[in-house]
Amino acid sequence: MSIQLKNEKLNMRAAKISLFAGIVIFAIKFAAFLVTDSAAIFSDAAESVINIVAAAVALYSIIISSKPADEDHPYGHGKIEYFSAGFEGFLIALAGLVIIYSSIDKIISGVMPSKLDVGIILLVASSIANLILSLYLNKVGKRTNSLTLLADSKHVLTDVYTSIGIILGLAVVLFTTIPIFDPIVAIIVALNILFTGYKLVRESIGGLMNEVDLITMSSITEKIISIKKPEWIDIHELRFWKSANHIFIDFHLILPFYFTIVEAHKSDDFIVSEMQKILPGSQVKIHLDYCDFNLCKFCQFNCKERKEELSHPFEWKSERITGVGLRELNGLKEP
Repeated sequence: MSIQLKNEKLNMRAAKISLFAGIVIFAIKFAAFLVTDSAAIFSDAAESVINIVAAAVALYSIIISSKPADEDHPYGHGKIEYFSAGFEGFLIALAGLVIIYSSIDKIISGVMPSKLDVGIILLVASSIANLILSLYLNKVGKRTNSLTLLADSKHVLTDVYTSIGIILGLAVVLFTTIPIFDPIVAIIVALNILFTGYKLVRESIGGLMNEVDLITMSSITEKIISIKKPEWIDIHELRFWKSANHIFIDFHLILPFYFTIVEAHKSDDFIVSEMQKILPGSQVKIHLDYCDFNLCKFCQFNCKERKEELSHPFEWKSERITGVGLRELNGLKEP
């Protein structure tokens, strides 16, 4: 079984577990709200409703993104995960607004919640379950490079922080019998929820716009630099974009002009195989360029056709590989 297929199965199983766990945790929190009539617990239960919807959307997006490329989608269906993450962020922000509205109503009415000790116990149980779920989703998401699972993990972890804040707030209400602390805690939690929703929407927009992932870019360029062959005169204009757990990479590679097609493709095949080691399932497209005598002064290869001695050696760096290399070698800018 290929690595990609294994990752898809792991993502599917994790999404199903997330949906089932979300339903169970919501039931616990809703029971706590019915017992206490607490605004803070209502805010926690409201976010759990969003967790269920988000988990269902995540499962759907993983099912769609796992479909193979076809005539209408030659690069696959992975972009659906960015829509999923953005939709989840929107729902989180919406939950925050609902919580604030409900809390303001509680401040005005000044109703004292009841049986807070029972409510706190139920929230502690749900928080432990959510923490375990978040750690699991984060582990699988990192392993399979799934934006959807990582977004779901952040959402669930936010729910854990929310519950901890609410538990502390309810403890204050329990010991002071001052009801206003209950909706105030709910509002503070809601503001944190709004910020989390904003970050998820921002990340999804970045993914849809093919915004550069600096961590992945660094991994790619560092790998190329570490495996550099003497005959590779220059690599430049490296680009990549991500679609779910698929990564598409392309760049230009300059080789000596007298290399045969067989010799050139040996370098091509070697680079592709090395990229697969750090980014399994990645697709690498290399545009092979040939050198001319204007590049001799930059070239560090022991070339039999050299017309000019090496006088402008340069160090391979990430900045060069990702854009400026060709312009420098053409003499527009000295290395």
